Amino acid sequence: MQPLVSIILPAYNCEAYLQQTIDSLLQQTFTHFELLIINDGSTDRTFEIINSYTDSRIKNIQNDGNKGLIYSLNKGFEIAKGKYIARIDADDICLPERIEKQINWLEQNLSTAVLASTIQFINAKNEATGFWNLDRKTITKEAIKKAMLWECCIAHPSVMIRSSIIKNYKYNTYQKHIEDYDLWLQLLADNFVIEKINEPLLLYRVHQQSVTGNVHRKKNSFFTIATAKRKFLWHRIKKAKWSVFETKLLFTLGCNFLMGIGKEIKKLLRF
Repeated sequence: MQPLVSIILPAYNCEAYLQQTIDSLLQQTFTHFELLIINDGSTDRTFEIINSYTDSRIKNIQNDGNKGLIYSLNKGFEIAKGKYIARIDADDICLPERIEKQINWLEQNLSTAVLASTIQFINAKNEATGFWNLDRKTITKEAIKKAMLWECCIAHPSVMIRSSIIKNYKYNTYQKHIEDYDLWLQLLADNFVIEKINEPLLLYRVHQQSVTGNVHRKKNSFFTIATAKRKFLWHRIKKAKWSVFETKLLFTLGCNFLMGIGKEIKKLLRF
């Protein structure tokens, strides 16, 4: 029988947390799903951990070597059979009612294309470390669309997406480490609705090896966002797509660039 939900779980050298993540999914109150675990050429015990499970809902998918997160996500979109596609990372934890609550929302709100939830941060020891202020301030579709003109305001591993919509899109390889923001911009520019459940249904782990905890903090975030917007807008131009949304985004791109310069000047003045 075809599953109602396909959960996409990319996995690369994540032996430390993977079992907790998988267990949190298998303990969901909603059970009619397929779990697509895409092992991206791991060299640690990731494959062994995945292979230790006998649950028939788990699909153990092996990439031919390390292809990267974007490749794995797009591959997951292609093979997913569910009406809905849910995301999670291999170091996060789903609360038991997450899948059920997101399905109920999407079944009742047919205009919603993407549904996120708020999150709670945890550390490597599973200790709660707080919340993301921007996440909690942007709940409605109006607030989300307005905030997205400036920066990403939803946690990627918290989303559930209508398969019928997302299979017409993809994560772009030129937006590495910010591929989710680019995807949300594509959808918003095409007038799809993104909403959020005002309840933390995901425990989002921040640690030394995570993108949130490592990659982004090494960069000037204003320049990172401005670059992502520039690439997005250039591809909209090439596709002959332009609207008020893109015009507003162009304005915020300029602001991000100026703020990035200001941040660099402040750094120089400290020396």
